Amino acid sequence: MIKKLLCALALVITCSGAHAAGGAFPLEKAPNRISDLAALQNGAKLFVNYCLNCHSASAMRYNKLKDIGLTDQQIRESLLFTGEKVGDLMMGSVSTKDGKVWFGAAPPDLSVMARAKSINAGPTGSDYIYTYLRTYYRDTSKPTGWDNLAFPNSGMPHVLWERQGLRELTTTTVHQAPAQSGKPAGWERIVTTFDASGYATSKVEPLSNYRGKASVDYKFKSIEPQRTAAYDSDVADLTAFMTWMSEPVQQKRKQIGVWVLLFLSVFFVIAWRLNASFWKHVK
Repeated sequence: MIKKLLCALALVITCSGAHAAGGAFPLEKAPNRISDLAALQNGAKLFVNYCLNCHSASAMRYNKLKDIGLTDQQIRESLLFTGEKVGDLMMGSVSTKDGKVWFGAAPPDLSVMARAKSINAGPTGSDYIYTYLRTYYRDTSKPTGWDNLAFPNSGMPHVLWERQGLRELTTTTVHQAPAQSGKPAGWERIVTTFDASGYATSKVEPLSNYRGKASVDYKFKSIEPQRTAAYDSDVADLTAFMTWMSEPVQQKRKQIGVWVLLFLSVFFVIAWRLNASFWKHVK
């Protein structure tokens, strides 16, 4: 019985890890800017301008942004565009029906996406969002013209591509090719390059006497390095905001946790000494 439970637990952890990464692509560590108010405010601006067009954050109200240093006037002038009020929920403009028609599935609510994509003792949801938004590449074979390494065949196009600038992607795959007529099984290297317009070119190279193992390597080449660097910083701010939005009280929770641990430590010492005093005459 115990063995079955352990196997089931291992299966759950494995499936959760694969789902969090959207595949086998390793997640990058997101910069920790959860305490940086300027970064959170910039992330809020990016979220409202780019994400709320399709997605919603139905668990968050605009006036909650005062917790990251914005005033009602700043929210009203900079983040409200279509007649919303400061106390309204952060709702998107695309209906569920239209989302299914346009993207194949309704755009998910992003209120707690950073928490939903986290796994225990593994990559955080922040790492997933940060990696996902930085691993788009053009691919003319896809319906949207884009694909993503962290979430292959994603129905969401790269809405921030103009901020990131042009890039090329080169993938290098080493795998064992099956035997064909007149040709024995062997190893080969396939190098595929997606140019800035999304057109792919591939080169196959047989590997004789190969003693390694199957592998896949990805390498981006930025054509506009300065724009790409600025984009990476913006994505870090956007990730920080979405992480904060998923649990606005997380910083306060951590502070309370520290004080609770300190209290328990002091109380433990007092209880220990009291116990020693009460029982010192008992042998």
